[in-house]
Amino acid sequence: MSYTHNESIANTKARESPTFPLPARTESVQLPIFISESLVLLFNYVENTGIFLREKPLHNAMNQKQRLEIFDRLATAIPDPTTELNYSSAFELLIAVVLSAQATDKGVNKATAKLFSVANTPSDILALGEAGLKEHIKTIGLFNSKAAHIITLCQQLLDKHNGQVPQTREELEGLAGVGRKTANVILNTAFGQHTIAVDTHIFRVANRTGLAPGKNVREVERKLEKCVPKKHIKDAHHLLILHGRYTCIARKPRCSSCVIEDLCEYQFKTGYQDEGTERKAKPLS
Repeated sequence: MSYTHNESIANTKARESPTFPLPARTESVQLPIFISESLVLLFNYVENTGIFLREKPLHNAMNQKQRLEIFDRLATAIPDPTTELNYSSAFELLIAVVLSAQATDKGVNKATAKLFSVANTPSDILALGEAGLKEHIKTIGLFNSKAAHIITLCQQLLDKHNGQVPQTREELEGLAGVGRKTANVILNTAFGQHTIAVDTHIFRVANRTGLAPGKNVREVERKLEKCVPKKHIKDAHHLLILHGRYTCIARKPRCSSCVIEDLCEYQFKTGYQDEGTERKAKPLS
């Protein structure tokens, strides 16, 4: 089985900038930006993680043979695991990843195609200025705060790193708008380091399958770093994120077409005629 994205992408479009409807007579009322952006973050987290009380699996201890089989099958199903963000340099990837927070890769690619054609270096983006940058990214959720971060980030790169994207976590996390997850993506995708950035898709897959359950992204990251087979550690991030994006989706996972269904410990598998019947994982001894 190999992954094709045409129908899957259409069925799994995430909300880039959810709106919060107001009563007819209060249309002019606007929430302060820090409150509205916080609500967007919370809404998308609940929407995308798919970790609800009703679907919490009872995890048994998954053994390393099962984990190896899971990654072997995912690697076969996804022979070229990589980011779906378009970029041609480490700097372009950094900007795209900063923009991708709470937005779809498709939406980011649409914006960066025009942005990078006129500005794809720190100096070029600074020349645009914050207002000019906003014009290019205004279709992306939270574009106001992202524009401010990117302008500061570009100045930091010029002042501290000779305009180059640094290759250490500490230096990356010192840049505006860059947290641990973004740093991990850059280290792994741009520089080939063995890091695993845990986003909402990976957090969901790790918990739902029993692969590396954890209460927060840091806990899941630590467990994945320990349990992912060495031969798959470089591609683990993209294997899991693509599996979560197109098969193990949040609301109704496509269990009946999943290549690891028989190894997954999720109890409420969907997509079957007898949907709702408990289907237990088959342990590998």
